[in-house]
Amino acid sequence: MNGKKILVICPYPEDVAAAQRLKYEQYFKYWREAGYTVEVESFITPEFWKIIYEKGNTLKKVYWTIYGYVRRFLLLPRIRNYDIVYNFLWVSPFGKPMMEYFVAKLARKLVYDIDDMVFLGHSSEANRKLQAIKGKTKMIYMMKKADHVITCTPKLDEFVRQYNSNTTDISSTIDTEEYIPKKDSTFEGKVTIGWSGSHSTSQYVKLLEPVFSRLVDENFDFKVLVIGDTKFSFNDKRIELEVLPWVRDTEVADLSKIHIGVYPLPDEPWVYGKSGLKALQYMALGIPPIASDLGTIVRIIEHKKNGHLVTSIDDWVAAIKEISADKQLQRDIGAKAIDTVESRFSLNANKQTYLDILANV
Repeated sequence: MNGKKILVICPYPEDVAAAQRLKYEQYFKYWREAGYTVEVESFITPEFWKIIYEKGNTLKKVYWTIYGYVRRFLLLPRIRNYDIVYNFLWVSPFGKPMMEYFVAKLARKLVYDIDDMVFLGHSSEANRKLQAIKGKTKMIYMMKKADHVITCTPKLDEFVRQYNSNTTDISSTIDTEEYIPKKDSTFEGKVTIGWSGSHSTSQYVKLLEPVFSRLVDENFDFKVLVIGDTKFSFNDKRIELEVLPWVRDTEVADLSKIHIGVYPLPDEPWVYGKSGLKALQYMALGIPPIASDLGTIVRIIEHKKNGHLVTSIDDWVAAIKEISADKQLQRDIGAKAIDTVESRFSLNANKQTYLDILANV
């Protein structure tokens, strides 16, 4: 037992945001087993989390933002009590890296964890007006000051190495003890084409509206399931759509309702820092994935073996039809997808990498 103390400084409350849950949070149990004491200080409180992606509630959002800053200032005198400060994304959301400066100055050892190329600018529709004042330089500052930087894609790792040579690329990973695969990857009747994600990325599902409209025109029997954005809609009202809120306790059960998991992305710089998390979630459950052939997804999906990679509307339509029509293909892709996650993108496959970083920082 090493008895060292880790302070995790992060944006979101524990166990609610996929970017944290399916990256470093699920390794806390291994850190604690190794003798570390882990304490978490999030900027956003559970109460703030409930409204942050909703339109309106401006006064409440201002109040909770000020409250977050006050809590950060009160945290600073405690920083020296910890052996390692583990910062995910940012210390505070807006402006120059002032709060980051104090944390970096006070931390005995600093590990910085960054998910996606967020410094390029990205936000949910509900908070789009705040984009101009978001602290994009904070990420670069922390990359420079950290004793070690954890990234999640080769492209992001390449970017960080401009500022810090001590980096490790660890993809988002899946807890295979929680993500129990479906017993049978085959499906009958109406095909459920599903997507799961946040309010800020649900816009990408709209990229598939022409695909779904064509399938409707061709009398293909399907529905679309969107998990995570209950306000999502298509302009083409002929497309059968079901929306579900993201609920932690039913996450795996809700994902298991999907027959084919889709991961559409636009060709823009932001995308090249994404780790392919949605595809990994589908694959862990034996759900055949179809993904845009962009960025890091090529290190996860091998075309027509553990999923399909597509580049055009025609490709999307053909892939959906091909998988839906062939039960053996559904079984084969499902089995190979599960094996890919277990062997390369599971907690067991990556836990030692985190422990080595903490031990050697």
